[in-house]
Amino acid sequence: MSRVVERIAGAPITWGVDPSPGWGFVMERDRVLAEMTSVGLSATELGPDGFLPVDPDELHDYLRSRSMRVVGGFVPAVLYRPDLIDGELSYVDRACAQLSRSGSHVVVLGPDSHHDGYDRSIDMDDAEWSVFLSNLRAFRDVAEGHGLETALHQHWGMAIERRHHVERLLESSDVGLCIDTGHLFLAGVDPVEIAKLAAGRTHHVHLKDVDDADAGRVRAGEVGFRKAVIEGMFKPLGAGDVDVAGVVRALESAGYEGWYVLEQDTALGGDPEPGLGPVADAARSVEFLRRLDADP
Repeated sequence: MSRVVERIAGAPITWGVDPSPGWGFVMERDRVLAEMTSVGLSATELGPDGFLPVDPDELHDYLRSRSMRVVGGFVPAVLYRPDLIDGELSYVDRACAQLSRSGSHVVVLGPDSHHDGYDRSIDMDDAEWSVFLSNLRAFRDVAEGHGLETALHQHWGMAIERRHHVERLLESSDVGLCIDTGHLFLAGVDPVEIAKLAAGRTHHVHLKDVDDADAGRVRAGEVGFRKAVIEGMFKPLGAGDVDVAGVVRALESAGYEGWYVLEQDTALGGDPEPGLGPVADAARSVEFLRRLDADP
């Protein structure tokens, strides 16, 4: 098995790449990829729709010229609403074509809510669960048609958010998972426990650390998710309260051979000076994983 440091990828959101209104300054993609390379990363996730070239062949050439590859992409889809599914699957098909052409083997499914943003929790009823599971199969069929595995990402403010959602999903489907240490911790779920429980079904991993006090305010409804993230709830690895090392050790012990993606959601107030800002946090996270490799 290759070392953890040989399987670390970047996520554009770690460099503040979120084009939604009010998020913050968005760095140009050439600089983002150059800074990923500078800290030793050879792979990235796709990022928000349109950040990297949309045309699969153009994307392939763009990445090859920078000695980078795509190893996944977060694709949100509302699966419990039958009136929305045709449009959702059309987008999924396009995103999977990009991922496949750029060398990825996995698509990360965000089991989206029909509400805007991530500040409203939902609990699907039995009928909605039935629709969700049926459309989850349809999503997986599209992905498999492009040669991709599906990794479902439990996420704050989405249809699979809390512990009982994760447990029902694991009991009702054999879908693979994207373990996100930050979102599990935020929802009050022990990421190490899920890493052990679903080790054989883990196809992808997002690593982020979290400030527990900030997470508690989000759980209590005192502050919205988006505001907490913009204010710095997510931290470089080792700077927060998540047992990131425990998650990595559990997965490695179980034979996980996939990618670990640095995903420290960040909002920028302006264009960082060279060597400062997101690249410094990413370097800190990479060093955390290097030390873990050296002392497993």
